[in-house]
Amino acid sequence: GPVGALQAARRAVSAGASGPGARDRWGGGRGERRRRRFGWSDAAPRRGRAAAGSCSPAAPSLRRTLGLCQSGTPGVGKTTLGKELASRSGLKYVNVGDLAREGQLYDGYDEEYGCPILDEDRVVDELEHQMQEGGVIVDYHGCDFFPERWFHIVFVLRTDNGILYKRLETRGYNEKKLQDNIQCEIFQVLYEEAIASYKEEIVHQLPSNEPEQLEDNINQISKWIEQWVKDHNP
Repeated sequence: GPVGALQAARRAVSAGASGPGARDRWGGGRGERRRRRFGWSDAAPRRGRAAAGSCSPAAPSLRRTLGLCQSGTPGVGKTTLGKELASRSGLKYVNVGDLAREGQLYDGYDEEYGCPILDEDRVVDELEHQMQEGGVIVDYHGCDFFPERWFHIVFVLRTDNGILYKRLETRGYNEKKLQDNIQCEIFQVLYEEAIASYKEEIVHQLPSNEPEQLEDNINQISKWIEQWVKDHNP
């Protein structure tokens, strides 16, 4: 039934509650901590933890202050958007999946899903210095274990189920993993976690079905950034 499907969807991206969250420890967040599954990399492993592009006029001030988080079910296009946004804005792009691989920031292995389990506390510790410096785009499937104070804008990419199914199928997902991720999208699991973990007014949804929407999304995020700069740099 719907309840069982929702539970399976949540398990596709988390291993259940495990005590006070990193946000509670660091920044007074509101959501419960989840052990985030790390089994779905959106990009091939690469050396280096952040890639910065050409600087925009606003970049110097943004580097000192602004933090962005992009979330969404695997396959919605987070990596493509994040790297392009970093290239145009001058912000640093950090893919948590790559960060975890490079630093082996894991806490065991999930046999059923065939993937390492992310050690959320170690990820937070690893990112803390960069986030204090500011000017960072953090890319991960979920965002509920990050300190609330890190981010000023959170955006969740959404993809229609039929399109997402085809994308995940081409990644070679087994049927259980595929279905659980589709259920995750149907039930808006990651969006619900985002609005439960951050102020609702900073959380935005963006459609990511067609390549043409990439440009629209970058323009929309750029507007949010510009507005944030105006609001905080009078």
